Amino acid sequence: MSAVVHTPREVKRARYAVAAVFAVHGAVTGSFATRVPWIQDHAGVSAGQLGLALAFPALGASLAMPLAGGISHRFGARNALRGLLALWTLALILPSLAPNLLTLCLALFVYGASAGMSDVAMNALGVEVENRLDRSIMSGLHGMWSVGAVVGSAAGTLAAHLGSDARLHHALAAAVLTVVGFAACAWVLDLQPAEDEEPPPRFALPPRSALLIGAIGFCAVFAEGASLDWSAVYLRDQLETSAGLAAACTTGFTLTMAVARIAGDRVVDRYGAVRTVRASGVVALLGGLLIVFAGHPAVAMTGFALMGLGIAVVVPLCFAAAGRSGSNPSLAIAGVATITYTSGLVAPSAIGMLAQATSLMVSFVLVTLLTCGIAGFAGVLRAGDRLKVTRPDAAVPEPRP
Repeated sequence: MSAVVHTPREVKRARYAVAAVFAVHGAVTGSFATRVPWIQDHAGVSAGQLGLALAFPALGASLAMPLAGGISHRFGARNALRGLLALWTLALILPSLAPNLLTLCLALFVYGASAGMSDVAMNALGVEVENRLDRSIMSGLHGMWSVGAVVGSAAGTLAAHLGSDARLHHALAAAVLTVVGFAACAWVLDLQPAEDEEPPPRFALPPRSALLIGAIGFCAVFAEGASLDWSAVYLRDQLETSAGLAAACTTGFTLTMAVARIAGDRVVDRYGAVRTVRASGVVALLGGLLIVFAGHPAVAMTGFALMGLGIAVVVPLCFAAAGRSGSNPSLAIAGVATITYTSGLVAPSAIGMLAQATSLMVSFVLVTLLTCGIAGFAGVLRAGDRLKVTRPDAAVPEPRP
């Protein structure tokens, strides 16, 4: 993208705009997740068939993510994000309309593809804003995604409690979120490709640097997916707790993640990406050890809370490092996002299969071992440690009156 000079006011406004975009993106996910039971009943699919259908969002995202760079190059970053985000918010309507397994799989494929492309576009713009501010904001942006997911899921829970038709609920949610997203996109940075800049290939393997960064993201997302989907089951089956206490464990895990992401930027600015991720990996490792060796529910709940605290900022910092790891930030971000999406797809089923073959405790031994990779390979995120230097495309001071 061309090096356009922006004033501090424009960059600050762009930061809030991108934060709103992240919240909208998360709200779509939260809105969908709460109505999955209704969608299953409407489509008339079994639990096994639903599991198959729910693999299609990750498949669609993985295949479509490399296209985001070309779309941004052709239409400019602002217009690309505006269109891709609108496609994502409107795609929320599709799954609830599906009358059978085939149409549900197709709807979820489109849903995932639009999610992945808009994810790459908004993370790329988030990295650009962070570069111009010369301080960390990616953790906070992902924290806003979590806030949006909580708001979307709360609205979805209310709609489900009232017994509303998910087609009506998702149509209204999509309309509101499309308008909010369209308004927010008006204030993001309007980056255009340089005149001599070659368009990125439609499909290309991610650079080697993105693969290494993505490996850390894989470990973090694997731990996140395992904890989200299995923490309540772990407390119920391994420690024989009540259903309410088991659910509270999952809530505590998500809460520590959201709080840590919102507060994480100050830690990153003070200690840098590498040291922050190394410390995060140690915290996650400690949490995993408490989970595995827990003899009391309070110990396991503390372990899951520490796991959430430890992995919270890892993925945002992976995206930030990917955006600075080469000459094509969108391609690198797409590569990292594809790897993390794959991890999120693999983790729940891998934990279940290993638990069936051995035990759920052994499954979390694997999760604990993967957290060692977060701390051990944190050095590849060195691109995320920004130097305090004057950039040609950084915000310029506004003239004094």
